[in-house]
Amino acid sequence: MPVKVLFRCEFCGAEPNDETRASLEAQLQELLFGTYLDAEPERWLVWHGGGLYGHVRYACQNHRGELKAQIREHYGTIGSHPWAMGPHPVTVYRRGRRRVRERVGPGWEGRSFGPTV
Repeated sequence: MPVKVLFRCEFCGAEPNDETRASLEAQLQELLFGTYLDAEPERWLVWHGGGLYGHVRYACQNHRGELKAQIREHYGTIGSHPWAMGPHPVTVYRRGRRRVRERVGPGWEGRSFGPTV
């Protein structure tokens, strides 16, 4: 069944255009923790929290500063992740499902890369 993921700015409720939506959807495939990433071309900022750092949060170009201030206020004493300075390009993924697929090569479908129960 086709699904359309809704992305909205945490502060004003704005929605991204189609190109930025594609960039945000690509980030959903990564397993990130305590990381800021930019979503181009509209310069959205995404906080990939996880665990102690809360859930994923999105901010449009006009509210990037507010998102960083909020993250630093709530999680700044836990570790250094919230204090990362920009820019936050999506050039190299250090970990995540996409990286595993690249290492494994063709035929990764059906394999489990996560913890087993």
